[in-house]
Amino acid sequence: MTNSIDDIRSRIADAKQGAIDNGNPRPRVVLVPTMGALHAGHLALVDEAAELGDIVVVSIFVNPLQFGPGEDLDSYPRTLEQDVAQLAERGVSLVFAPTAAEMYPDSNAGVRLTAGDIGASLEGATRPGHFDGMLTVVAKLFHIVGPDVAVFGEKDRQQLFLVKRMAKDLNFGVEVHGVETVRASDGLALSSRNVYLEASDRAAALALSAALAAAANSESAADALDAAHAVLAAEPRIDLDYLALVDPSSFAPVSPEHQGQAIMLVAARVGSTRLIDNRTLSIG
Repeated sequence: MTNSIDDIRSRIADAKQGAIDNGNPRPRVVLVPTMGALHAGHLALVDEAAELGDIVVVSIFVNPLQFGPGEDLDSYPRTLEQDVAQLAERGVSLVFAPTAAEMYPDSNAGVRLTAGDIGASLEGATRPGHFDGMLTVVAKLFHIVGPDVAVFGEKDRQQLFLVKRMAKDLNFGVEVHGVETVRASDGLALSSRNVYLEASDRAAALALSAALAAAANSESAADALDAAHAVLAAEPRIDLDYLALVDPSSFAPVSPEHQGQAIMLVAARVGSTRLIDNRTLSIG
């Protein structure tokens, strides 16, 4: 593990040269960006990364730019020693865990990317500036690591859409690969923030995945939204932020006449914990 930009670049260069010396003329570097507090969902990304390339780099960085005032930056779970041990068990030796000072030497990023209109909707409407900060740090990681592939989880579906668009629009030459959401046996999407849930709140949180399941195979967009809303309304502990149905190709809300695939996204507070989830639906 290293927290130095120069050092991780040197280690990646050494790993690539080692692969070349061992007969692999074009070793592929795969980046898995994380904020740590690793769980089975993150480890699924690491396993997928190992299938997609030759050199896996995992970054662990709680990015202050994507937290707004009053959000949980200071209390966000940090388990670096445990995270590094889990990655070592999976054969990952290139772990980049920089400090905020290493990533932002002037204490603030004077130049930031903007996520545009899509970045200001849904999660971006509730968390202004979140996606600008996320894209800024991902762009920096792309420049630092120089990956051929980057792996992200589909649980943060809007994030995945925006990273794919950024990589294309800014000609990064990085293949952005999404991995299906990993769920607990009861259906709850795995999240580092699940540790905040009290037992009763955790049971209530199952309404999010249940709402998405209730909307599956609906005949119309309105039917899908009605079915999901009914499940959420039946759980008094759910404080709904948004429930939306968007076009996978544009992330814009679907029209009432929409037929075919659509992504349903939900965000809600359960107790003091804010959770998100999503599911691809087939409408019609």
